[in-house]
Amino acid sequence: MKELSSSQIRQMYLDFFEQHGHKIMPSASLVPVDDPTLLWINSGVATMKKYFDGSVVPDNPRMTSSQKSIRTNDIENVGRTARHHTLFEMLGNFSVGDYFKPEAIHWAWELLTGDQWFGFDPDKLYITVYPKDNDAKEQWLDAGVAPDHILAAEDNFWDIGQGPSGPDSEIFYDRGQAMNNVAEDDPENYPGGENERYLEIWNIVFSQFNHTPEGTYEPLPHKNIDTGMGLERLVSVFQHAKTNFETDLFLPIIRATEQLSDGKHYGDNAADDVSFKIIADHARAVTFAIGDGALPSNEGRGYVIRRLIRRAILNGKKLGINEAFLYQLVPVVGKIMQSHYPEVLEQADYIAGVIHSEEDRFNVTLDTGLSLLNDTIAATKAAGNTQLAGTDAFKLFDTYGFPIELTTEYASDEGLGVDQAGFKAAMEEQRQRARNARSSAKSMGVQRALLTDIKTPSQYVGYTQLTVDHAKLMDIIVNEALVDEAKEKNETAELIFDQTPFYAEMGGQVADTGTVLDEDGNEVAEVTDVQHAPNGQNLHTVKLTGTLKKNATYKLIVNQMRHRKIEKNHSATHLLDQSLRNVLGDHTSQAGSLVEPNYLRFDFTHFGQVTQADLRKVEQMVNDQIFAELTVKTVETDLATAKKMGAIAMFSEKYGKTVRVVSMGDFNVEFCGGDHVANTNEIGLFKIVSETGVGAGVRRIEAVTAAEAFDFLNNEEVLLQQTADLVKSQQVKEVPHKVAALQTDIKQLENEQTALQAKMASQQAANAFTNIEEINGAKVIAQAVQVAGMGQLRQLADDWKQSLPSDVLVLATAADGKANLLVAVAPNLVKTGIKAGDLIKAIAPAINGGGGGRPDMAQAGGKNPEGIDTALTQAKHWLVDAIK
Repeated sequence: MKELSSSQIRQMYLDFFEQHGHKIMPSASLVPVDDPTLLWINSGVATMKKYFDGSVVPDNPRMTSSQKSIRTNDIENVGRTARHHTLFEMLGNFSVGDYFKPEAIHWAWELLTGDQWFGFDPDKLYITVYPKDNDAKEQWLDAGVAPDHILAAEDNFWDIGQGPSGPDSEIFYDRGQAMNNVAEDDPENYPGGENERYLEIWNIVFSQFNHTPEGTYEPLPHKNIDTGMGLERLVSVFQHAKTNFETDLFLPIIRATEQLSDGKHYGDNAADDVSFKIIADHARAVTFAIGDGALPSNEGRGYVIRRLIRRAILNGKKLGINEAFLYQLVPVVGKIMQSHYPEVLEQADYIAGVIHSEEDRFNVTLDTGLSLLNDTIAATKAAGNTQLAGTDAFKLFDTYGFPIELTTEYASDEGLGVDQAGFKAAMEEQRQRARNARSSAKSMGVQRALLTDIKTPSQYVGYTQLTVDHAKLMDIIVNEALVDEAKEKNETAELIFDQTPFYAEMGGQVADTGTVLDEDGNEVAEVTDVQHAPNGQNLHTVKLTGTLKKNATYKLIVNQMRHRKIEKNHSATHLLDQSLRNVLGDHTSQAGSLVEPNYLRFDFTHFGQVTQADLRKVEQMVNDQIFAELTVKTVETDLATAKKMGAIAMFSEKYGKTVRVVSMGDFNVEFCGGDHVANTNEIGLFKIVSETGVGAGVRRIEAVTAAEAFDFLNNEEVLLQQTADLVKSQQVKEVPHKVAALQTDIKQLENEQTALQAKMASQQAANAFTNIEEINGAKVIAQAVQVAGMGQLRQLADDWKQSLPSDVLVLATAADGKANLLVAVAPNLVKTGIKAGDLIKAIAPAINGGGGGRPDMAQAGGKNPEGIDTALTQAKHWLVDAIK
């Protein structure tokens, strides 16, 4: 067998299909674009959905890619099995309505066995087919596969619900019995069985049916090919590795981790090997995820990243690594993947910085979590229970990142078990919440064959004119059928003209609206929306007010005032994008946008908060470009020339051979197909309205321009004038001084109130400290007092310490529907083992609360003031048992 590196294998696959007319597609961002059904890009076909469901017709129906992907449904298995990963690469070749089974099967066999290509021994390859798919079986036989190497399998049918589906063929490589984990006579020892001998390396899906909403399977108008070959598995075959981890994709990371560990070596100990594998896998996943704009957080994608980082840290501790280390593996990952993903090394410093910050944060959290775990164990034992509650174990997992295995291990050391069933129930509740929160949008649409088949040429002319006098109506669609005439008033129709000034929604810019007039000047339709048809035409959705006829000519009029406002906001978005990069750093990139007539919304990636000072700088920078009256130029050129111009690719758009580049002076150059002003001075004014966080590492700015910005500032001035009236200021400029004076007055009143409360507390102390009981020879004060809250209770405790009228002090107070408890113990009693923290934990449940503290003083808060008397009584009973 050939000796090939992972980079060579990946490139050979792509080269093979390029030679067979496929376009090599770049690996898309792991963060899905315009797909609410996915948390991550989880396969090669996930990026092809718009082509497979017919919503977009690709330039080339043959495509191939090596797509980075993340799957998180079985993180717990990563490191414990040979081939589970969070991040993996999926090699794939795709046909959208072009070639089908004969070409897909013959090319697959050529790639696998051809001497110029992979050169596998045909005797080591086995194929499975769907029992009813005789066509596939015949094609495999024709390609040269031995009959006894083709097996039928009932589960060889790819179906994810509504949308394209069909039979598939899986290809297995026989690694020999020496690689197997089952006996030679085991019933699972066959291609497709649960064994390590026959390794599935490729799945070829023959997408030939539409799974309809009614649950039927109808023939697809355009049949597709969708294949997936896991690069990590394939590399393990070429490099004779028992698992994926002994390949050049993972071993350099493992070797680097060995250098950071406490003398540990991969292969010496099975438990350590699991930790090495987990770290290697998670280092790759978080590096790529952060590089694609996702950031650690407590929700969504950010939660996945945070969980992976924490799991890696905990496994690092098992290897004796007690300092931040994961960030040091980022350049190692970048070097391994450099041939196909050079951007990882380019962003290595930023990625490492994010990971390092998260590691430092978790090391603090870890200490807190360990403290909570120890308290939970102690409380469980004190209550006489033999196992930790599943809800407690889940809290440790969910809040502090403690894997259930670690909690179980710690509990076992203390002679306790863990309620695994309760933990799993809590986990399932969380998963159900996540499923419910996820969009119910369909994962892949049913093909609209009608639109896919319409290839009528249509030209957008709205860059230079907003009215077309003689636009020929090429196609009319009503109720999913082509018609020659539409005349029902208020009926909805879809129209394609040979030329149009109406912009179709794209890149965040909303669609134009307007009217359609006949040759006599009568309005015949109102344009309410414009979208791109699968073959790129502007598809106008209209509400009929008259009669439309195919091949007739019409006057198309865009709502110019609305369009001009959209132009202003779109150009302002470009200025904002560049200003954010200039102020916050080059790591900042667009994560989405919306350009409406009355406002703009811009989402961007950024780790951490954006300060008010930075926002002011950004806003000022945008306005500086507006006032500088920069000329806005647009040119159409090839992709390479555009990149040499320094043009920034917006979002995750795919660009064709010819691209449109918009430049605003020397300040900003970007790829963009939208509409813009001719000069930045047309924007007039820019004002940020709000800045918020909207997700894991994603911030959102909403802003207004021109008249809306003027109105916003006017409204602000009105509010300021109202404030001036309230503080009795003659001039607006005096408001800050007046407010400062009021704050001084309030502070003085608060100080006086505090002094009065302290005086009242002293009076309470004089009364409380005289009510002394004796319990087993110890003096005890246990009393409810009327003070302002915990602060006043601590003041009473300080007064008590000065004279120590008793050995134990237990105070309680109720205020604003809440209860507070405080316990103090004199030094002489602390020495005998009586601890304030133990007592407070015993009585806090009476007020539905919890707390803790030092041996000499502890406190608790709760939401049940009615339980104060019970708490005081329980305190006395506890002291009877504790003081001997």
